[in-house]
Amino acid sequence: MKKIKSFFILMLSFLFVCSCSTINPSSSSSTSIPSTSSSSSLVELPEDNVSSLPKSTEDVGFAVHYYSKDARYSAYNLWLWEVGADGADYSFTGKDDYGAVARYTFEDFSKTALENGIGFIVKEAKVWAEGPAKDVEEDRFMEFSFLNKDEYGYYNIYLKSQDKNIYVDEKGQILDVVQYFDLAYNAKTGFKIWFQTNNPIDTFEIKKGEEVLLSSNDKDNPNAEQISEKKVVLKLGEELPSITEDYTLKVTFKTSGNTITSVANKAVLYKTQQFSDLYDYDGELGAIYSKDSTTFRVWSPISKSIKLRVYNTGTPATVKLNGKDVVFADGSDSYEEYDMEQTEKGTWTKTLSGDLGGKYYTYVVTNANYKDAEIVDPYAKSTGINGYRGMVVDFDQTNPEGWENVVLNGKKDTELVVYETHIADLTSSSTWNGTAENAKTYVGFAEKGTSYKGVTTGFDHVKELGVNAVQIIPIFDQANDERPDDIRTDGTAREFNWGYNPLNYNALDGIYSKDPFDGYTKIREFKQLVQAYSNEGINIIMDVVYNHVAGLEKSNFDVLMPHYYFRYTGGTPSNGSGCGNETASEMPMFRKFMIDSTEFWAKEYKLGGFRFDLMGLHDVETMNQLTTNLKENVNETITVYGEPWAGGTSALASPNVAATQTAMNKFDGYGCFNDKMRDALIKGGLNGPASQGWITNATSASTADMKDIEAGIKGLVISTNTTIEPEKCINYVTCHDNYTLYDRIKAAGINDETTVKKMAMLANSVVLTSQGVKFVLAGEEFLRTKGGNENSYNASYEVNELNYELKVQNMDIFENYKKLIALNKETSLFSKDGAACKDIQVTISSDSSLIVYELYDEVSGRTYKIAHCNGYAGSASKTVDFEGYSLYLDTLNSNNSLSGSVEVQPYQTIIAYK
Repeated sequence: MKKIKSFFILMLSFLFVCSCSTINPSSSSSTSIPSTSSSSSLVELPEDNVSSLPKSTEDVGFAVHYYSKDARYSAYNLWLWEVGADGADYSFTGKDDYGAVARYTFEDFSKTALENGIGFIVKEAKVWAEGPAKDVEEDRFMEFSFLNKDEYGYYNIYLKSQDKNIYVDEKGQILDVVQYFDLAYNAKTGFKIWFQTNNPIDTFEIKKGEEVLLSSNDKDNPNAEQISEKKVVLKLGEELPSITEDYTLKVTFKTSGNTITSVANKAVLYKTQQFSDLYDYDGELGAIYSKDSTTFRVWSPISKSIKLRVYNTGTPATVKLNGKDVVFADGSDSYEEYDMEQTEKGTWTKTLSGDLGGKYYTYVVTNANYKDAEIVDPYAKSTGINGYRGMVVDFDQTNPEGWENVVLNGKKDTELVVYETHIADLTSSSTWNGTAENAKTYVGFAEKGTSYKGVTTGFDHVKELGVNAVQIIPIFDQANDERPDDIRTDGTAREFNWGYNPLNYNALDGIYSKDPFDGYTKIREFKQLVQAYSNEGINIIMDVVYNHVAGLEKSNFDVLMPHYYFRYTGGTPSNGSGCGNETASEMPMFRKFMIDSTEFWAKEYKLGGFRFDLMGLHDVETMNQLTTNLKENVNETITVYGEPWAGGTSALASPNVAATQTAMNKFDGYGCFNDKMRDALIKGGLNGPASQGWITNATSASTADMKDIEAGIKGLVISTNTTIEPEKCINYVTCHDNYTLYDRIKAAGINDETTVKKMAMLANSVVLTSQGVKFVLAGEEFLRTKGGNENSYNASYEVNELNYELKVQNMDIFENYKKLIALNKETSLFSKDGAACKDIQVTISSDSSLIVYELYDEVSGRTYKIAHCNGYAGSASKTVDFEGYSLYLDTLNSNNSLSGSVEVQPYQTIIAYK
């Protein structure tokens, strides 16, 4: 799961549930407002003395009133966000006779908050990294046009713990609301359109464009399936209804006389076979370049017009950043504009003659949801500064000398030792000691010849360590400000970010480029990086985040095809990513995009593989097709793996199967992270900081943990599975998420530095002597620390840096890692097939403190014996028979001579051969 800087959650439906009784927070039989006299927890909050505020007819702000039966108001706060903007924690500011009150003015938000609305979550007052304990699971929304304003200029809502209703006064009164207005489809009965309200209606009118389909004056219409005072259903027939026209509703409520208008969501149409038959397109999309001409092709069946704009530069003259107008000295807004023509399968095309390589372009889209919305092509292969404009790329201009000789190392998945890092982390420390202007860049990532106090750093450090794959966390174009610090005049500086906020999937991010204004420069720099690592036998694996975008509303996907590319629950964006939206991989055109995108990256940049963020949000069929395409059409040794979980509750529906651990037997050619062994060893991930695993618990080990460790050693993710497929098992103990290994052990309450060091070494000794794909976080080889920060996604470059002073201090650890990695590369010990893995005999002592197993190496003809011991001083013997063996590695460097009775020390790994 990712905790990204922008907690984007876009507009959610504002649904009120009908209730005529008074809100009764404390009892279903009482009608009184709850008293706070016994609520001792409220003493921390001051009185919300609204009567002391000046009266106003202006829109001043809003107040959220919250009642909880336990009255632990100091334990709760709000997460608030304006639509399309960042979210943040907001405290309750006072108390009243109802409960806690959070009172804020619109000045605390942007000028458009009143119009756009504000989303909210009531949660326990702790950081999201600890797990957002929501009071109500659903994300809710204040749309102020639905609310009454009091005499002080505040809009008030009333909430009750564990109740998803939003009330407009303390008596439980609610506004008239259209709860549903949707199109529906059934294979037997065809298409329908229907609506439902919470209160009785007087009149209604349903229209398609300007055509009235049904009204309250037309109750004898033969297609009117149901007309009641709260619900109306209209049959539309078996043919696919119009996808370009708006379906609108206007209702007047009986009691209040209020009138509400609404627009139907057409998403159900896009999931039908009729739509697929008419509009699924399997051809090439994007800016299709040749030196003689470029054809621009984009898919948007619902649009009424699309215009192509061609710019000479990717830099606008002026943009708004962080609420301020930023002027670019070399920017320009001049463009040539061309009408695009709607062609086959809902595509729009325009061909321009001449060599357009190096030009920039956008699309201006008009449809029922957007008017003249200027966007970047989702298929754009490079961009200018901040991803504002796409680029027409002549890739022949981007290849470094010798690029034709760059090849993958040819290793199968189980032969890989993957080293995960961030582009900036490798070079951001002053101890990197490389060329200053190359720090935190693609160029610096591949700079050779750097050292510090006699030890290698940066690229040379990775080379010396010996890994054969480097996984780089996101480098595609992200929703961030790429401007170099030296040209900023607004007092801001570049901010560190992991990069899990996708903007343009097929373009590199410019923040790591020495010239983020030029779309060509970053391509050349990254290709040089890939080439440098490839020359050392190291594949580059790309971390991809197709499961969500930085912000749904006004994203290029949503503008081109509203409600197609994302999943929804009850008309609101589903939030299985924890970032406000989730893409719909099961929809044919987004499936196509994922397949096309990964093929482009793999071919053009000669990547060795892909790591999928929150892969559990993608369906198995998409992942299977994508992987098959890569292996058949690019390179059979490409590796694919991902996180087999989601970041929240997903709307991926049957018959689609999510690519989670429980569906591993359906994975075809790709694998997933083995968090089972990780948690058994150190209780990582979302376990509490004080939790202890086999390595960190000095008194006991659970049977379940030992089963998961044994399974991981054999290359099995789920210990109860009978089929072992080691190529699907990514064994690890730490990654960029959560604590570093050193910090995790410290958080578990182990304070003795010598013990921490031994435990950390033991953890990855187990990982690196297991079957499957081996995976380590950068810096673990010298006890990297982030100062205890378990969620450093935007902490700082300093917190996230690789400090090579630690390598100087912990060279013994580094040398152990080198030997373990070399053993993986030079033998067949840890890359066996499933049948051989099943035959591995793992012996665990009766007190679970000692693990011993033997492996045969087909390369050398040697048999290796491996012993791991934790710190549990139980009653079982810790002696191992090493008679006739030669020592390969003793992680404690104890210089014990091998014999028929070697006592393995606490936190020691011994590897020997004969």
